Amino acid sequence: MDKSKIIFGNELSGTSYRKALHTKEKFARKYGDDSDRIYHLSAEPASVIGRLLGVQNLVLSEQTGVTFDQKSVIIGNIRMGFGHYRISMAMASAARALGYQPYWFDLHSFGEAACGRIIGEQNRLYSLGSRLSQQLPPFNRFVWEPLNSEGFRRLTYNSSDQKTAELMTGVYADLPKDIPFIATHVWPSQAAVHAGLTHVVNAVPDNWPMALHLSEGAIHTVQTPSAYLGYRALRGMDGSRMLRPMPKDSVVYTGHYIDHELVSNIEADCEKRIARMQSGEPKRWLMSVGGAGAQKEIFVTIIRRLIPAIKRSKAALFINVGDHENVWRELVNEIPEMKPMLTEHFDDFDAAAAFCENAYDGEVRGIHAFCHKDIFAAVYSTNLLMRISDVLITKPSELSFYPIPKLMIKRVGGHEAWGAVRAAEIGDGTYECSTPSETAAMLVLLQKNSDIIEQMCGHILAAKQAGVYNGAYKAVELAAAGAE
Repeated sequence: MDKSKIIFGNELSGTSYRKALHTKEKFARKYGDDSDRIYHLSAEPASVIGRLLGVQNLVLSEQTGVTFDQKSVIIGNIRMGFGHYRISMAMASAARALGYQPYWFDLHSFGEAACGRIIGEQNRLYSLGSRLSQQLPPFNRFVWEPLNSEGFRRLTYNSSDQKTAELMTGVYADLPKDIPFIATHVWPSQAAVHAGLTHVVNAVPDNWPMALHLSEGAIHTVQTPSAYLGYRALRGMDGSRMLRPMPKDSVVYTGHYIDHELVSNIEADCEKRIARMQSGEPKRWLMSVGGAGAQKEIFVTIIRRLIPAIKRSKAALFINVGDHENVWRELVNEIPEMKPMLTEHFDDFDAAAAFCENAYDGEVRGIHAFCHKDIFAAVYSTNLLMRISDVLITKPSELSFYPIPKLMIKRVGGHEAWGAVRAAEIGDGTYECSTPSETAAMLVLLQKNSDIIEQMCGHILAAKQAGVYNGAYKAVELAAAGAE
């Protein structure tokens, strides 16, 4: 059955199908069709997470250089922002904790293959759209928000993606057909199914059901009950037309995708936060800054509002800009008054990790900035910083599901809105603060009222007991079921 023409029993129009064919042909002309070529793979320890999580990074090679066994799990992903890498790290961490060997399989990194070139172009376009959405309100209102909330929701979008994913199968040649495969973006999942893999889990990242994330032939895991029902019904994915639902065994509610190191330490980390609130120690704020350059106005507002409290040792601020030093330099130029209280932790992951280890039981003052050219260090630094922080400041993307009190700033794309809804309903985060002034007001409220943070910690502990944060473990178990 052609997965671009009939999606879960729902047939698309001839016009939509022809559009999907045209999309595939366009990419094939531009980047070539190497789906019949056999690419070989070898494995090498991934930087940082190779040492911490035992992750092996799969790279293209002249001949096969890796032997998989019954305890091997492939983590299929792409580098598009930090989100999909972050979820992949959670899956790798859970796999390691359950006794499996995780292999990192990044389609974007295979630059000589068609898949790497196609995804590279899409990543550039998405980053551009994210920046423009924050700089040009009309573009955000009339183009970006509708595209991210309704455009990506359509079955027709999935149809085109499915056809394009057919161009990405060559790099799967060395993977055993029955190996457990967990994809943290839909393209690796779709390509895995097209390549004939039989134990594919498609870890859906968002809380707003969109056909963009459909990968028929895989098990779809979702993080929330509302997402489960929306996907099961394929709600709104073809306008007002009522669609045939997804089969029961095609979608599973697992809970949030969280790293083992964070889940296993929830009680201890919340105890530390509550103790800091009750003893009057400086509140520790963590700000995760993306590289698209979006939301700069909000970040500037937050930093300026916190500086007086930081000077009085009532607050401390951690800022992780990932691997985007240019974004950090722009912030420093914009806010020169933070320089006297600033310490930079750049390009030395071991030193950054040592700082976090010392801060867990020790005191912290001032502003601490973190930046690493290595993408694994850049992303995983946030995991280390979350454990020593009291409040995470983030847009309602993948970080909205993490077990730490959160201040939700304005979203980048309509699909992210439901991440904040989920956090606000669980009680481990605020509602989405959509303007700089609303964000500043919430910041002041949390800074001056420790009881709110204590309450959020209580909700995190309750959610832990309910299994809300066990999604990564369950995704690994689903992928491995029947494969051994």
